[in-house]
Amino acid sequence: MESSGSILVVDDQKNMRTTTALLLRDEGYEVAEAGSVEEAVGLLGARTFDVVLTDLKMEPLDGLELLKRAGTLAPNSQVIVMTAYGTIESAVEAMRRGAYDYVTKPFKEPELLIRVAKAVERRRLLSQVSLYAEDFRRRYGLKAIVGQSAVMQRLESQLARAANSDATVLIQGESGTGKELVARAVHALSKRSDKPFVAVNCAAMTETLLDSELFGHAKGAFTGAIKARRGLFEEADGGTLFIDEITETALGFQAKLLRAIQEHEIRRIGESTSVKINVRLVAATNQDLQLAVAEKRFRGDLYYRLNVVPLRVPPLRERGEDVPLLAQHFLSRYNERSGTQRLLSAEAIEHLCGWSWPGNVRELENAIERAAALAEADELKPHDFPFGLEPTLPATSALGTAALAAGAPVSLADAIDAAERAAISASLARNPGDLAQVARELAVSSTTLWRKMKRHGLMR
Repeated sequence: MESSGSILVVDDQKNMRTTTALLLRDEGYEVAEAGSVEEAVGLLGARTFDVVLTDLKMEPLDGLELLKRAGTLAPNSQVIVMTAYGTIESAVEAMRRGAYDYVTKPFKEPELLIRVAKAVERRRLLSQVSLYAEDFRRRYGLKAIVGQSAVMQRLESQLARAANSDATVLIQGESGTGKELVARAVHALSKRSDKPFVAVNCAAMTETLLDSELFGHAKGAFTGAIKARRGLFEEADGGTLFIDEITETALGFQAKLLRAIQEHEIRRIGESTSVKINVRLVAATNQDLQLAVAEKRFRGDLYYRLNVVPLRVPPLRERGEDVPLLAQHFLSRYNERSGTQRLLSAEAIEHLCGWSWPGNVRELENAIERAAALAEADELKPHDFPFGLEPTLPATSALGTAALAAGAPVSLADAIDAAERAAISASLARNPGDLAQVARELAVSSTTLWRKMKRHGLMR
């Protein structure tokens, strides 16, 4: 019959130890016994136990010493201490030092069995969390960042060094470069990898909603707050909080975020007391934060708090040698999901390398998936990737188009306008109907985008 769990009973009184072990064995537990701390340490070094049930008062070493050693030898084993009724303060001290629970002698059998069962369940939950953490490390570590170019090797080296500390990280890069993937790698390589990774996109929320989402709220704090709610800062406690599109936040929110970083505490909306937090913060933006500070759109003090460890994710045009590697990676992933055997022809790879990829890695991934889904043959050819087959001539007007096409000289202002119009047009084509995404991709505000679209005659 399968064991209910493994228990180590530690007590220097043989009768008490034997009686407790028999009770647990009758409940289906696999039980080992130890009459001293030294004997218990030897057993902990030889095998794994779900629960260590130990008396506090033992000679020459007591239960607190065993608790300390168990924390090193078997950190996931749950320790329950047994103590006489008159020395409960000793049990409280043991819990402060990391014990899971305590039970007073003489204990009632049902009480002990309930506490042991809960401890075993907690031990198994911790094992599952460890498995998830290992899966996270495997999926989002450095191996998840595909690239062999010099700029990517430099980024990976900086990332690995940054992950070893608890310093705040600021990731900057154009839209579609993989900033969240870098943030997940920072978490996966850190000592916090077995704790939560929580991500939030500021561009998708209003200031009020973002306040509630990150800091939480009390019941009745505002209309619709029918019950108290923990915020993402508390959800990420012990782990990493990733705040994407940080430049899209309002100045009022930035002040609250600055205080949370400085004081390591937050206050839920509608509450007067603060809650201590232990969170590693990673922020990301596709805009120039220094420019945003100069334009008074972003607090300078918050910028310096965030920019402790800066990481720049290069656009795909700066690492063109990674395009074939990335294309094959995305195609292999598509084949695995779809059960297909699509291949990239040499001509298709050459065609992909000739494109500028204004949408970066995200655009390449979408292009591969679209071609793999629609291609008539297993081997993908250049015609399966319709972009770039004919040159696009940017212009601000019909006159500008004719001048550029004819190779006629144009002013620098006209050339800049032409490039700007082409960039907006390309982004509109990639994100039909989603002006918010276009603004994020081009690293401008929605108001600026609307004004430029109107000037270039691109309003729809």
